[in-house]
Amino acid sequence: MSRRPPAGPERSPRTGPVRIPTAVDAFAEEYYERLLALNPEEATVLGRPGVETQYADYSPAGREAMAQMQREALAQLSELTPVDSIDEVTLHAMAERIGLDVALHETGRTELNNLASAPQGVRMVLELMPAETEADFGHIAGRLSNLPAALDGYWESLQESARRGHIPARRQVQAVAQQCRSYSEHDGALSGYLRDARTAGVSAANQAALAAGTSAAQEAYRLLAERLERELLPEAPETDAVGIEHYRLASQYFTGTELDLEETYRWGLQELNRLVAAQQEVAAAIKPGATIEEAKEILNADPARQLIGTQALQEWMQRLSDEAVAALKDVHFDIPAPMDVLECMIAPTQDGGVYYTGPSDDFSRPGRMWWSVPPEDESFSTWTETTTVYHEGVPGHHLQIATATLVKDRLNSWRRHGSFVSGFAEGWALYAEELMAELGFLTDPGDLMGMYDMQRMRAARVIFDIGVHCGFDAPEDWGGAAWTPELGKEFLRAHLPISAAQLDFEFTRYLGWPGQAPSYKVGQRVFGQIRAEREEAARAAGEHLDLRAFHTELLELGMIGLDTLRFAMRP
Repeated sequence: MSRRPPAGPERSPRTGPVRIPTAVDAFAEEYYERLLALNPEEATVLGRPGVETQYADYSPAGREAMAQMQREALAQLSELTPVDSIDEVTLHAMAERIGLDVALHETGRTELNNLASAPQGVRMVLELMPAETEADFGHIAGRLSNLPAALDGYWESLQESARRGHIPARRQVQAVAQQCRSYSEHDGALSGYLRDARTAGVSAANQAALAAGTSAAQEAYRLLAERLERELLPEAPETDAVGIEHYRLASQYFTGTELDLEETYRWGLQELNRLVAAQQEVAAAIKPGATIEEAKEILNADPARQLIGTQALQEWMQRLSDEAVAALKDVHFDIPAPMDVLECMIAPTQDGGVYYTGPSDDFSRPGRMWWSVPPEDESFSTWTETTTVYHEGVPGHHLQIATATLVKDRLNSWRRHGSFVSGFAEGWALYAEELMAELGFLTDPGDLMGMYDMQRMRAARVIFDIGVHCGFDAPEDWGGAAWTPELGKEFLRAHLPISAAQLDFEFTRYLGWPGQAPSYKVGQRVFGQIRAEREEAARAAGEHLDLRAFHTELLELGMIGLDTLRFAMRP
């Protein structure tokens, strides 16, 4: 329990007075509860009990029910009056987010891609469920048994989307069908729950329920793979690009701002050139006269920078993460307990990529960093991955999401959990990567080279994603003609420091998730611009910007769109 001053207003355990909830907060709470009622998986993310076995309705009827609830909420927003700046930001953010949700629904498209569509989501929620007690395994068994209905509803939506002329590209259909088959294998991503139950010594009845649920879920994935290949694939277009009209809307959803796509594309080219030049400077520090590739070969040949096997990777991730939290806490950032705990995990899948899942609302389940390692990847270089740990952990995603989770005394639940904007989340994480260099945590030239590698990758994605989907011309040194996916893949190969398996996954991801990949650098750009504005205002007042306080102010906003961020952080 926090100590309180003897007189004056009640104080927050963090900074400032405890805020009395307003009518705007009450509306946001009510809206969020309706949202959760339609999306039980999100309740599991929060650690809320009561709906552990349920899934959302992914059918056309379920999607329309969600959209209708959101239309009604938009109409009600206009009747609310803010009483303070927090209310103003809430109303601004809700109107922007909910409005885009409705706009995307009305396009009639159902998303299918290799990372962020229903086939992956209904499986991934199982990873967040407790798996220790008899009751825990009963919940997992129940959700597994309900997974087939969720995928059936999703298939209905894919069919409806196809009837409206929106069929996912052939590349995405093939990729997801392959994923579904991998999930359905007897030793696939769904196979471990029964094994864990036996290890935990749960009852024979629960083991039988888990076996039945696992079998049903695996069969559901096999069926979806067959449907995709038999019914959707023959009609799927070869063209990956979605065109500038849909791209503009998708980009706005991921960033919370309407981009000037041509200007952003040109800026991406400039940013890529800047980062390559910075890498060349680091290469010279590693060995005078060395090229970037020669410097990387030197780093890769250093045994002290190598990890062999996923266990070594997991242990290194955890050690580096713990060290970062200890060094940054109460010095550069506010990191109070319980958000000073972060678990590093090897994911049960082997798709490639690294991701973060937030803590439960009460922090009984901590934030977690997951590494999905392709089976052919057996060795890992620390110099390439140090910045990834900072990106996913502290001061990146974990600090941002855990901070928003913690500030119950000032933000409503929708602000803390109900709004997700990639441009904010990923923009902050990229900003955090460069900030670690600024704060002196990347003095090792190898780690600095790795950070620039990751930044360079994100800049290249701005060019690839906008260029391919919008039909822009490639730069002259890449032929000067309109981008094609094949040319784009070679461009990515030249700039993305990842394995061949990871490149295949990322290439397919960008083509199937238009607008998301550029949101990282776009968001980072806005965070940097806001900081520069604040620093200029501080200089004009004869002061220095308190970075620790500035970052806390940013993160206590919750996850909002970039236009709302500018609105909230105006000097």
